[in-house]
Parts: sequence; C-alpha cells; structure tokens
Amino acid sequence: MFTPTSATRLACAAAALGCALAACAAESDYPHRPVRLIVPYPPGGGTDPPARLIGAWLADRMGQTVVVDNRPGAGAVVGHSLGAQAAADGYTLLFGTSGGLVVGPAYNAKVPYDGIKSYAHVGLLTDAPYLLIVHAATPVKSVQELVALAKAQPGKILLGSPGMGTPNHLGIELLKSMTKAEFVHVPYKGGGPALLDVVSGRTHALFGGVTYTGPAIASGKARALAVGHTERIRWYPDLPAIAEWLPGFNVSTWYGILAPAGTPAPVVTKLNAEIRNAVVNAGFVKQLDALGLVPTGSTPEQLRERIRNELARWSKVIDEAGIRSQ
Repeated sequence: MFTPTSATRLACAAAALGCALAACAAESDYPHRPVRLIVPYPPGGGTDPPARLIGAWLADRMGQTVVVDNRPGAGAVVGHSLGAQAAADGYTLLFGTSGGLVVGPAYNAKVPYDGIKSYAHVGLLTDAPYLLIVHAATPVKSVQELVALAKAQPGKILLGSPGMGTPNHLGIELLKSMTKAEFVHVPYKGGGPALLDVVSGRTHALFGGVTYTGPAIASGKARALAVGHTERIRWYPDLPAIAEWLPGFNVSTWYGILAPAGTPAPVVTKLNAEIRNAVVNAGFVKQLDALGLVPTGSTPEQLRERIRNELARWSKVIDEAGIRSQ
C-alpha cells in the first residue's frame, strides 16, 4: 500500500521519466523545425560562401531549412557571443573560425566567451591556407631571401595585415619570432586594403588567403613565396610550405561548426556525421576547392583539442611579441 508521500514520489519519478523520454524522442527526430546558423562576419565576405555551402548541405540532408544569420561586429566577437548564449537545443549553430575562437581570445582576454567552455564542439569543416606573397618588384624569390633582406635592412621591410590581432598579423609575429628578422607590421582595416598596398608596392609582403590573393598572383602583380599552411597545397603544388624550412611554422585559418554548451549529445553526433559526410562528398569538395579551402573534418573532441592547442600556441606568440590588447 502506498502512502501519500510514496505515491507523490512515484508520480514525480514517472513525470521525470516521461520528460526524459520526450526529450530523447525530440532529439531522435532532430531537426523538426528550421535551424539558425550564425555567421560572425558580413554577407559577401570570405567566410560567407563556405557557411552557406554547409548550411545548404545540412538542410538537404536533414530535411529542414537552415537559415544563415550574418552577425558581424567587433572583430567577430558579436557573432561568436550570440552563438555561445543561444538556447542549447541544436536549433542555433555557430559557423566558428580560428580568428574568433582562438586568435581573438588569445589577443584580447576580455571577449565574453571561452572557446573551450562556452560551446559544444560539433566538428571542423575546412582549413583555409594562407600564402606569403610579395610585391612583384621585391627582389626575393623565397622566404629565406625575404628574411635575409629584413636582416640586412632591419626595420625597413613592411608586412601588411587585415588588422591587429588577426591570424595574418600573428603569422608575421611568428615569422619574426622564429627568424629574429625585424619586419615592420602595417595593419589595415581589412584584407582588401592590405592586398592593394602590396600590389601597388607601398608594402612588401602579406599573409593572405588563396582566393583573394590568387588574382594578383595570376596577373603578375604579386609573387607567392610560400604556403603558411603546414604542408603544400594543390593549387600551388610547387610552392614550398614555410614549415619545410621552419619546422612547426603554421599560419592559416579554419572553419568549424559549434553549438552552445549543453547541446544534447545525440544532436551533436548527428550534426558531426553530416559534416564528415560532406567533406568526403565529391560535389561538396569541388565547391570548397573553388573557394581555396581544404576539406578537413574532425570529431568533436579533435576540434576542441585544436582550439585548446592553438590558444596556447598563439598566446605564447602574443606574449613574446608584447602585443596583447589592453
């Protein structure tokens, strides 16, 4: 015979079990309504096309609309913050970047999110290799020669970047640290103005993405010296990676999918499987290839560890260079 207290406890337990089963059912048929994909950069920028590609892929594979929501501002802090603060139900995802998740927090400790703790890491999508390019009239044909020129003319060789604290800028600081060459960093308000000054000869060199530096190289207005990525890339197979000369050198950016911390594991698992299917699909890979992106893929744990490792690496570079934002 149940007492009122035991009956109440049984009813509560049954209700809790019912809620748990309902939650499991909701997760098993995820998604059953449109999904928002936050992109922390403006429409039309370099980040927008791959975000829309993976959004379209997920929509097609999962049978629900994926709405791309561009939320630029404060060096990608606005969008990454919104991604961290959203409801952890799988219906808000973040198109995260190394600039927003690693470089920004390493450079400025005041960002209102943590690249490790604030997110459920879904999976890596692509790497976006950088090229080290120089103005066509710069009398060097290799990174070694560029470094030698900087050492022969300390404080006179100008390397541009899209701005302070960008991955491009930290590539310059890493090159300075590993070679002890006295390059001068010239920050701009975006990659376009930085590239324009290399092409016009007002600065000597730049770390930039394959897609937007490619036309300048093809036209002969700039010359590629090396790849900042860890290995050679298919678009320029004869171009050496800087790491071939400086082991451990790596400057590139990457894109991945994240969700707010606490997002149910079955949802993360389903999304991760779809991303990993995408990066081995010939049609999807061809579209990434046209954007100068390397399909990568990862487990959630591998993405989390990549963020953790890169935070440590870039924090060290920033501290050594004395450039941390106040």
